[in-house]
Amino acid sequence: MLTMTETASTLVRTITDQSVGTTEGGLRISQADSTTDFAVDVVPAPEAADQIVEREGARVFLEEQAATALADRILDAQLDENNAVRFSLALPA
Repeated sequence: MLTMTETASTLVRTITDQSVGTTEGGLRISQADSTTDFAVDVVPAPEAADQIVEREGARVFLEEQAATALADRILDAQLDENNAVRFSLALPA
């Protein structure tokens, strides 16, 4: 199952709180058919079949294909020099 670093959970929680304003909201990661690209959206709640990953109040919802593709990954995040969030995915060490 996808895991989040502490930094990622802090930034996911901050983005969700500012955008959605509810504790049910989160980031939803989805994958288009036959691509390696992922879409990330801020949503007020997960869809029925989404896998939910939580850490310290941060919630990430994974659509079925994304959940399979990211099952062994770690979600990390950083702020760049313009305070824009950059997410990255890594394999465990």
